[in-house]
Amino acid sequence: MARVLIVEDEPELLRALGINLRAHGYEVTLAADGGTALRQAARELPDVIVVDLGLPDMDGAEVIRGLRGWTESPILVLSARDAQSEKVHALDAGADDYLTKPFGMDELLARLRAVLRRARKGEDAPVVVTPDFTIDLAAKRVTTTVGEVHLTPTEWHLLEVLVRNTGKLVSRRLLLDQVWGPTYAVESNYLRVYMAQLRHKLEPVPSRPRYLVTEPGLGYRFET
Repeated sequence: MARVLIVEDEPELLRALGINLRAHGYEVTLAADGGTALRQAARELPDVIVVDLGLPDMDGAEVIRGLRGWTESPILVLSARDAQSEKVHALDAGADDYLTKPFGMDELLARLRAVLRRARKGEDAPVVVTPDFTIDLAAKRVTTTVGEVHLTPTEWHLLEVLVRNTGKLVSRRLLLDQVWGPTYAVESNYLRVYMAQLRHKLEPVPSRPRYLVTEPGLGYRFET
């Protein structure tokens, strides 16, 4: 039974989510504000956290950053904010997925199952060693001979998708869907920007990538 923490300030929605998730076999804890959520997360150690961005005491992105300071549990955002900038802000803060209100319960349940599957895969994730850096997927760390490489949550998520498909072409559409969500399927500029940042941090010569390879017009591939 997965433990879910729901952080939502609308009482009716909070109650409805609790009832529905319990009916589907989840163990549910409810919080109506960010401060309560952070305390309950530390006490309950949930397997997955559902966070609204519009909370009464702090922005949901602050809650996400607070959680990411100590937990790797997947975080799913529920929000009426549908602007791309809001979604990018939440994902960069450390969220794993973003669902816009209004939403269907079936979609929410599917998103929860998906983030939990990814989290469980990460528990058995391999360590990838190259001549220039080491990637520990379980610990979510990249290190070189001079120390740890700091990656943003979005950079890490993009790298993780590629590494889990080492040697395989990963299409631009699939990367956009996995990292940013289905509403970003045509935003190829996101990929260009973040791939450039990853190459700058990991490639010995970013202009001549050895590991993060572009397949023109198709997608990207991670090579060891």
